[in-house]
Amino acid sequence: MKKVMRHRLFWPITALLTLILVNTIVRPQFIVVTVRDGQLYGVLIDILRTSAPLMLVALGMTVVIATRGIDLSVGAIMAVSGAVALTIIDASSDPGGLPTVMLALVVALGVSLALGAWNGLLVSVVGIQPIIATLVLMLAGRGVALLITDGFITTVNSAPYSFIATGYLLFLPVAFLIALGAIIVVALAERRTALGVLTEAVGINPQASRLAGVRSRGIVFGAYLASGLLAGIAGVIYSANIRAADANAAGLFIELYAILAVVLGGTSLMGGKFTIAGTVVGVLIIQTLDKTILFLGVPPAQSPVFFAVVVVVVVILQSPRLHKTIRDLTRRRTPRPTDTPNGSPLVTSNKAEVAS
Repeated sequence: MKKVMRHRLFWPITALLTLILVNTIVRPQFIVVTVRDGQLYGVLIDILRTSAPLMLVALGMTVVIATRGIDLSVGAIMAVSGAVALTIIDASSDPGGLPTVMLALVVALGVSLALGAWNGLLVSVVGIQPIIATLVLMLAGRGVALLITDGFITTVNSAPYSFIATGYLLFLPVAFLIALGAIIVVALAERRTALGVLTEAVGINPQASRLAGVRSRGIVFGAYLASGLLAGIAGVIYSANIRAADANAAGLFIELYAILAVVLGGTSLMGGKFTIAGTVVGVLIIQTLDKTILFLGVPPAQSPVFFAVVVVVVVILQSPRLHKTIRDLTRRRTPRPTDTPNGSPLVTSNKAEVAS
């Protein structure tokens, strides 16, 4: 049991199960999943669907943080990606055509890759601190999105594009399947190849890894490239869900929630060791907590305070120092064989042996 409790995923999973239990007690229908027209419906399914954009952004953030970096521009990249895609669809003579949607997706994700490459260039080649390099794009990105949409909210009615966020495939939401595919790809790349070891090496000690022959610049550049691509996919899902490109609202504060999900999952902001599974659990905690606030009837004005209190409690429960204090308080002192019942040393006499 002690070995299980010391696992890095024990407390995040415990927090997630506790939230699900609280919601179930308040409203038993929380865990009810029904099948209608060959599709799964329910609160849990809705959590999986709505968590897709945050899941994608958090995966990219995990890889970046593992290299001892940070990416504050993911929300802006989401806004640019959605703006590019919907502008192309809106300008087309056939908005509902599959070729138009495919072209929009390719261009939008290509722009997202370019923005990720820009961040990677500033951090890995120019040597600018990650928080400053990505802050530049965080501030300028939404301005670029506003320029693309001419300052208006672009709306479209395209069934193939909306299918990305609201459609179902194999009984499950397409958005969740996209996020699941990204989880599998990132997990395989980071845990089944040498890339994960190299990423951790760069995050733990960039100078030592460079002297050891690791191409740290390439690893860091690739991390920001992946983060940009995943943020672009998240922007497509978000814009497909609302069928509009809102440069001001798309991805607003999502970088903060992504960092929070990574930390809740057990990844250190100091770089090095990271966990993809922990990030997935962290995202589910945040999305479930959002539903908990709704189910408990917390007023909208008070919901940020409630959210902050729960997050602080979860973070404290994951504190290694708290775990050590609890173990010290509950650990019973076992008498040593050389101790008497009152705790004084047991002294033996060898006089009999000497006399003999």
